[in-house]
Amino acid sequence: MSVSVRIDDSLVEQARAAAKAEFRTVQGQIEFWAKVGRAALDNPDLPASFIAESLMAMNEPRKESTPFVPRSRPK
Repeated sequence: MSVSVRIDDSLVEQARAAAKAEFRTVQGQIEFWAKVGRAALDNPDLPASFIAESLMAMNEPRKESTPFVPRSRPK
């Protein structure tokens, strides 16, 4: 589904810069920010950085993920 939305030019420029740094499209960057914002409102006790990193991790391809290995193993 596609919807046209008017967005302030300065926000689009900020999204363009962030999108380039994070290898996303401008549309993808704005969608990501919206998802982070929605999740932050739904989870006010979590830091926005944790939410952003969690969303990015959820979108990583499984084959590129690193398995969790505990630092210390029970004896």
